Amino acid sequence: MKAAVDDGATLAALADARLAEEANDPVAALAALTHVASAAPELPGLRGRMLEQAIQAGDLSAARSAALRLWQGGDRRFDAQLVLVVDAMRRADWKGARDYLNGRSDKAGGDAIARLILPAFQSWIDVGAREKIPERHLLAAASKGRPEPALELEAALVQLAAKRPAEAVALAARTTPTDRMSQLVALRLAATFAAMGEGEAADALRGRIALAAGGREDPMLLLPDQPVSTPRGGMAHWLALLGDGFARMPNGNARLSLLFGRAAFWLDDRDWAVRSALVESLDRAEQESDAAALLMGGRAPIPPVLQMRRAELMADAGDLAGATALAEAAAKASPARSLFARFADIARRADDREATARAYAGIEATLGDGPEDRALRGNLLIARAELRLQADDWDGASALIEQAVALRPDDAAVLNFAGYSAIERRKDVAQALARIEAAWQAEPQDAAITDSLGWAYFLTGRTADAVPLLEKAQASEPGNAVIVEHLGDAYWLAGRKFQARYTWRAAALLAEADMAARIAAKLRDGLTTATTAP
Repeated sequence: MKAAVDDGATLAALADARLAEEANDPVAALAALTHVASAAPELPGLRGRMLEQAIQAGDLSAARSAALRLWQGGDRRFDAQLVLVVDAMRRADWKGARDYLNGRSDKAGGDAIARLILPAFQSWIDVGAREKIPERHLLAAASKGRPEPALELEAALVQLAAKRPAEAVALAARTTPTDRMSQLVALRLAATFAAMGEGEAADALRGRIALAAGGREDPMLLLPDQPVSTPRGGMAHWLALLGDGFARMPNGNARLSLLFGRAAFWLDDRDWAVRSALVESLDRAEQESDAAALLMGGRAPIPPVLQMRRAELMADAGDLAGATALAEAAAKASPARSLFARFADIARRADDREATARAYAGIEATLGDGPEDRALRGNLLIARAELRLQADDWDGASALIEQAVALRPDDAAVLNFAGYSAIERRKDVAQALARIEAAWQAEPQDAAITDSLGWAYFLTGRTADAVPLLEKAQASEPGNAVIVEHLGDAYWLAGRKFQARYTWRAAALLAEADMAARIAAKLRDGLTTATTAP
């Protein structure tokens, strides 16, 4: 083995693999590692690296080969186990799947992730093997205090797959979906009830799912209903929910999320929830081009919510014009309010005011007269006013602002926007100041509102009152260039010129082009009317 490792071509391939891994190019890394394996198959750690890169690249054949070598060599790591179980299930090798599932011990009792998926695997494998009472593994796990509703509802899905609908209906009726995962399992169960002619049970279950009641639209809710009828489909949907959950957690494990996403996709690539989960996992793993490729079309039209996700990935990649056009098409193809909101986000990023206005109109068309919708209507009026202000149309903006204030007279955000927009243009200064003061009285801890009041005092000559407020705002949001520049200007007028220059230098580190040029002039010449922050 030493001679093989000392071979120049092998060493070069090892170096290429390391560079590709650092560049997050799993396909190139896997190719280089495969070359190394042909010359030095027993190199320590090689098969583990090959497995990891194969999973990242989505290469099941290479993943299976590496996992099998690890397993046969006694390295029964979790990702190898998962790949081998999935591969056996794909081939309907239920005995092999069970052997791999039971071939890895957890003597320390600390493998929480394995325990989370083990009952689902055991139950769905038992369905494939036509065992009696396959749901027993899920029900036993639920009784031990793990995520009970999700496991119980998954058990009902297993009962349906085992052709025992009456028991599934009864289990679903006595289980209350609570957290996001259990509610998403309940939605899949309701779709399966409907497909099997149990419409009454499907409707009853849907009526108990809070996520489906409207308001906040979970992206998974906007996917087409797809029933679960096979062991592969059942396990794929469970793994997809886990992968999606990890991908959406702020500190979620990106590698684990991608492992679950890949495994789910290998089991059932026709399931839209599985595809969606893999997209989120790939995006979390910074494999954005691979994520976008999954949403390019294929055997069936891409659902609008996934078209919107593709538009967001396009925007992240820099194609803002194309992203805006696709986002608008996706929003128009669905009645979901959240898609118009996401369309608006993309249009704003593209600085496309006309498209942004159309997105706002789409959101407004979905509004009713309830309290939440009235609040959103007020926010929309402010957003539309902001578009008018960007076009230097104060009269048009002012009319919208006054409508928002009339609709939401006690809303601190509305009052702050109304007052700040007016005072920076020196329009009705007394009323503007009064509105900002009212906003601050309602939300004194809000950094943006505190900055508005401090800046309003600065603009009206009350520098001594402005400084402590701007200092408070800057302490809350030290990375906000606007607030930092405001504080520097106030320090200058207060005669604290050393602190002003120090603060401007801090703002310059955060500033974009226009602001940076203005701050440079202040650092050179001091504060003037022309260089005062707008």
